[in-house]
Amino acid sequence: MMIVAALYHFARFPDPAALRGPLLAVCEAAGVKGTLLLAREGINGTIAGSRAGIDAALAQIRALPGCADLEWKESTAAKMPFARLKVRLKQEIVTMGQPDVDPMAGTGHYVEPGDWNALISAPDVVVIDTRNDYEVQIGTFEGAVDPGTQSFRDFPAWWRENAQRFHNKRIAMFCTGGIRCEKSTNFLLGEGVEEVFHLKGGILKYLEDVPEADSKWQGECFVFDQRVSLGHGLQQGPHVMCFACRRPLAPDDLDRPEFEEGVSCHRCIGSHSDADRDRYRERQKQIALARDRGTAHFGE
Repeated sequence: MMIVAALYHFARFPDPAALRGPLLAVCEAAGVKGTLLLAREGINGTIAGSRAGIDAALAQIRALPGCADLEWKESTAAKMPFARLKVRLKQEIVTMGQPDVDPMAGTGHYVEPGDWNALISAPDVVVIDTRNDYEVQIGTFEGAVDPGTQSFRDFPAWWRENAQRFHNKRIAMFCTGGIRCEKSTNFLLGEGVEEVFHLKGGILKYLEDVPEADSKWQGECFVFDQRVSLGHGLQQGPHVMCFACRRPLAPDDLDRPEFEEGVSCHRCIGSHSDADRDRYRERQKQIALARDRGTAHFGE
């Protein structure tokens, strides 16, 4: 059984490049895989490993400047959900492209999962899903507004085009683990919105804490690892991932004529050339051969 830890923390890292080597070394020694992003504004990522391995990685992260009070969310996976370890340097730990946005200067009001249902049921509250369109397609909160964005960079423009729709409303926002709401609520405060709230710990914490019988969540929650989706109690969902476009597919999608394992699905069938698909077929062939040998292919 693998422990999966999803984490982020905004902090001031004057020289994130100096932090990368020691963090990478500790994670490699502990057998931890996944992705960690370092930027001047902090750290973000999801990692998986044994209990001892995750504890070692988290201890190293908590020792980073300003990260002593790091919070993270844990779930489990039957097998390792990542093929490799990546510790990358980025301009932002979640890319919004708004240089004036600074969550450390202020965010919306945090709302505990147990209080979320009451808030989003209020008639003067608008609930906005800050995630990408393909994430929203497999699950969201009852009554939530879907901006239809393809990336988080699109959110500021969407808000500015639609702000008048939400005049005199309180705004409640949510995302997978909370990091996108740290930035989006700071952005809305900068746009002059007075009452902004966001779900503390994100969807993952809500699905962990709120009983399914009381839940206003509908569907599954997309996650950026090989489990693809999680449901209530953070149990793995039924979705698989299209290797060509990295989008989630429901079981019924696998029966559609556009689906070819590792090559295409109904969402991306027109997005790749014949040469791309031939390359994907060769990659899928190598993955199948590696599975037959009982080894992991680097492309999985």
